[in-house]
Amino acid sequence: MANDLRSDALAELAANVAEPFERAHAMPPSVYTSQAFMEQEIDGIFAKDWYCVGRADALADPGDYVTATLAGQPVVVLRDRDGGLRGLSNVCLHRMSTMLEGRGHARTLTCPYHGWTYNLDGSLRGAPAMNLNEGFCKESYRLPAVRCEEWLGWVMITLNPDAPPVAEQLHDVEALVAGYDMTNYSESFYEEHLWDTNWKVLAENFMESYHLPVCHAGTIGGLSKLEEMVCPPGLPAFNYHTILKDDTLRIAMAHPGNDRLEGEMRRTTFLLAIYPSLLITLTPGYFWYLSLHPVEPGKVHIRFGGGMSDDYKGDADAQQNFIDLKTLLDKVNVEDRGCTEKVYAGLRSGLARSGHLSHLERPNYDFAQYLYAKLKQ
Repeated sequence: MANDLRSDALAELAANVAEPFERAHAMPPSVYTSQAFMEQEIDGIFAKDWYCVGRADALADPGDYVTATLAGQPVVVLRDRDGGLRGLSNVCLHRMSTMLEGRGHARTLTCPYHGWTYNLDGSLRGAPAMNLNEGFCKESYRLPAVRCEEWLGWVMITLNPDAPPVAEQLHDVEALVAGYDMTNYSESFYEEHLWDTNWKVLAENFMESYHLPVCHAGTIGGLSKLEEMVCPPGLPAFNYHTILKDDTLRIAMAHPGNDRLEGEMRRTTFLLAIYPSLLITLTPGYFWYLSLHPVEPGKVHIRFGGGMSDDYKGDADAQQNFIDLKTLLDKVNVEDRGCTEKVYAGLRSGLARSGHLSHLERPNYDFAQYLYAKLKQ
């Protein structure tokens, strides 16, 4: 039965993406609501592509760590004693309990079940009361490694040993926003949330600014000019669109000391959707991001963080400007949660039908093409 449901949803997606953009519809409800289709996404996308766990500057000191569950695999990413970033299985090799939780600092990885302890390189440091087992050899135990790479300050992991390096896949992104110097943005906040919607609904919500005047009428909607939004065709590993900001928020503009950006680029915001689920709002002065992972068809785990360009780190009022911005972002998130949870409620209706896409939803069309290309394999 599960395979039939998966095939039905994939067949509906195939018909959907076969339409040219000029005649395109939103994706069919089944690709959001089917449990079997979500399991195919886990196996065909999240177990194979790169997933973002946050920013490297948040893991500055040896022992700083962040945990994740990627396609069912508990993972810890940490700064090791040599100053490098390291991905490890977060499962004890004794009776297989998970160990660290959330984000924090630890001198060792200690299992909360029987107290087996691992060094930051994954080697076993100690195991109580194992001296009577003749087959036990401490040196033979080492936590399995998980591929981990840093790219422009982002910490990326994958379970796929054959995935191309992040920098190779995303070289077009790097060229597109080179003047922003994304490596030198420092994270000021980080949170994790669980919303009652499908991960793709939230991803698509980020990918288009068509909804801003209505969904965000109470916050940023009045500042959003549909005629200034530019939505070019996407590329295989990402899509993007741009909007122009005015100087009502100073840290959205390029800093006077920034000589890398010229003309309208000094007030251009890029909304980057890096497949499958890293969503970055990048302005010349600040950034915020979402990194998504499905939990159930109607539940998504969200990593939400942001901060400022180091161009502003010497400005006395910049931090207060960002605090004010974070207050606004929290209000925007409340609006987005309401809208995206309503979309998922509608998708579950037996009368739900997908409508035609606006020209401002070009990124959504490209996202659907990416999903089908991955899942048809």
